[in-house]
Amino acid sequence: MPLLTIFVLSLIVVLTLSLGHAKFSSGIDDPPPKFSALDRNFDRLGLLPKLPSFAYSISGSKGDVSSVKRLLEAVYHPRNYYVLHLDLEASDAERLELAKYVKSESLVFREFGNVMVVGNANLVTYKGPTMMASTLHAIAILLKKDKDWDWFINLSASDYPLVSQDDLLHIFSYLPRDLNFLEHTSNFGWKEYQRARPLIIDPALYQSKKSGVFWAKEKRSMPASFKLFTGSEWVVLTKSFVEFCVWGWDNLPRTLLMYYTNFLSSPEGYFHTVVCNHKDYQNTTVNHDLHYIKWDNPPKQHPISLTLEHFNDMVQSGAPFARRFAKDDPVLNKIDRELLQKSDGQVTPGGWCVGNSVLGKDPCVVYGNPNSVKPTVNSKRLEKLIVKLLDSDNFRSKQCI
Repeated sequence: MPLLTIFVLSLIVVLTLSLGHAKFSSGIDDPPPKFSALDRNFDRLGLLPKLPSFAYSISGSKGDVSSVKRLLEAVYHPRNYYVLHLDLEASDAERLELAKYVKSESLVFREFGNVMVVGNANLVTYKGPTMMASTLHAIAILLKKDKDWDWFINLSASDYPLVSQDDLLHIFSYLPRDLNFLEHTSNFGWKEYQRARPLIIDPALYQSKKSGVFWAKEKRSMPASFKLFTGSEWVVLTKSFVEFCVWGWDNLPRTLLMYYTNFLSSPEGYFHTVVCNHKDYQNTTVNHDLHYIKWDNPPKQHPISLTLEHFNDMVQSGAPFARRFAKDDPVLNKIDRELLQKSDGQVTPGGWCVGNSVLGKDPCVVYGNPNSVKPTVNSKRLEKLIVKLLDSDNFRSKQCI
């Protein structure tokens, strides 16, 4: 009964999170919550788990339009929200193509109005702080558009899902809405001298054309007023936490944002350092980025491109996402066919799709209740991973260490 295991573990997590918040009072008289920890996750009458919603940021650059389209189709669900961003290196024609695609009458996006394309694109420098600024911009758009979502997920054009959104919604419906999934550690190792101590300047902060970061001759010491953490830039974060990062009711998010302005690869550390240095959030972390990634070895700095030879390993990992994939690699067709049960140019079908798929028709052109979720057998692998991550041997012992 693995789902029962998730349910029991979730109750334990909810209680320990509640105790953690009670222990570390912020000193501000907060109003009493409208619902108890269990009420906000489970239906009052039947104690059935309430379905969450996800807010996605999907980013790309020049030449990524087709990959962004394909990724959106793969992760689309009417319950979710999506912000698509092609950075300033992409042409206006590419952004226009993406905007027209989202508004196309032949696809369901237009009906639900939950996909947005950033028209005023940001200039993003690889490894520069403008990558972090672009992510925070997407979060701000999603918060302004609608606050009725539970987790923020960032993906790039080279990412792809390994489970359907129905599978993801089903498993996450059993989880406390307080959990932040991000791989993190305070053990910098080689990163101390290649990430933390160097000072860089991102030319995208003052130029209109992309170029590499500038390196200063000086080095800096490790900070004393807060502890640095590093990890994967791919995250699944709660709405509460990303609201704190954007609006910040104390100065920590802004202080760290200024610190990371001159930090190489700031997306690998900003959220991680904020969450682990604040008493309201440091007990909410799950030390996993929910991605399957195959690294070069050594020095494990760049993910290798996944191919058909990695298919079985990525499936058995239980991770809901994987990266990185070359454009239109044959393994993507295999994922579509065997894991997502989707056809080329169509969205991943779910319980909300009630149309006929005979002769290659898109079953989601005719849609029903967006709250109708039909998980597949693939959800069992994700379930197994979540149970492992929430086990007492992995959960508390790997938080902010």
